[in-house]
Amino acid sequence: MNKRHGTYHILHHARILIPGLLLGIAACHNDPKEIASLTEARTAYQLDKADDVTLIYSEHGHVKAKVFAKQYISNDAAKPPYMDMKNGIKAEVYDDSMHVESTLTANYARYYVKQGNFLIRDNIVVVNKKGETLNTEELVWNQQVQKFYTEKFVKISTPTLVMYGDGLEANQDFTWYRITNQKGTMLVNKSEVPSGN
Repeated sequence: MNKRHGTYHILHHARILIPGLLLGIAACHNDPKEIASLTEARTAYQLDKADDVTLIYSEHGHVKAKVFAKQYISNDAAKPPYMDMKNGIKAEVYDDSMHVESTLTANYARYYVKQGNFLIRDNIVVVNKKGETLNTEELVWNQQVQKFYTEKFVKISTPTLVMYGDGLEANQDFTWYRITNQKGTMLVNKSEVPSGN
């Protein structure tokens, strides 16, 4: 296993190659226990670990978002390959002038490398530049259409309203959103709306 501190570009991350291990597998004489043991060891060594990592997401040479992860684990041998971000993450989405459009915090996220999609879970808080706050327990980011989705319970707090429902669709900077199954709306004073921090 490889453990380190550093900054990664989300589309170009390091791979760990262990050619000697492949020779070891080829030398086995069909002993299932030995093969299983070597396979488990191979999988473990293909985990790439790091602490305090910044992942940069860019389009056409422009930085669109940064994800700050306390613990990063990449598994290229998995099917499909993925990167796990554990123990707390923070994401910032930027406009073309690198101003923060929205922030997202959560306890956990998984990035599927080939599909370009994120699965985000546990204690999710999204705040946009208008001060609107989304609270939910699961979000899926679809890179192809550049939208967030969830079928879980959501709560959106604005300066004057609190809205509840099941399911949500939103754009990447959370300036547009739609609750798919709205269950309630409540008028509130601005001082009663949580900040989301």
